[in-house]
Amino acid sequence: MALVKSVKGESPQLGSNCYFAENATIVGDVQMGDDCSVWFNAVVRGDVHYIKMGNKVNIQDGAIIHGTYQKAPTNIGDNVSIGHAAIVHGCTLADNVLVGMRAVVMDHAKVEPNAIIAAGAVIPENTHVESGSVYAGVPAKKLKDIDEQQFEKLVKGIADNYVMYAGWYRESSSQKPDTPHISI
Repeated sequence: MALVKSVKGESPQLGSNCYFAENATIVGDVQMGDDCSVWFNAVVRGDVHYIKMGNKVNIQDGAIIHGTYQKAPTNIGDNVSIGHAAIVHGCTLADNVLVGMRAVVMDHAKVEPNAIIAAGAVIPENTHVESGSVYAGVPAKKLKDIDEQQFEKLVKGIADNYVMYAGWYRESSSQKPDTPHISI
């Protein structure tokens, strides 16, 4: 069972049809919409500032969502995928955003709708990421515009897939304890 914990009198407010891996951590002032998922070893830590996220947000394995004490909350829109081991810290991610694996988005950065942050990219403080674009590099710069095929496959497709994957885990957790599990 995931660690869902209150801090300083603030308890996570969790939407319906969400999935949390057994070793996921969700702490403090966190507001989460419906159909969200927090995967293995991921941490959503609303202890020093609030974290608000919309519907159909997936926080993949090892990712960290946090803010800066009294300075930078984290706001995440609908249909957002945060890749494996990414760090999203005190920033705003609008709707339909993909943050790639091991990417970092820092305080007061604003990522507009329909954007992709490439794997390994670092979005420095106060950066403004344009809607409909891909940002890559360290520090990240605009690489190109997103075409409709990329948007459907990467941004929308990944968010939809993670809702499906969460269903697999909810189904398997309803198995009886003596039912053998097969690893692939």
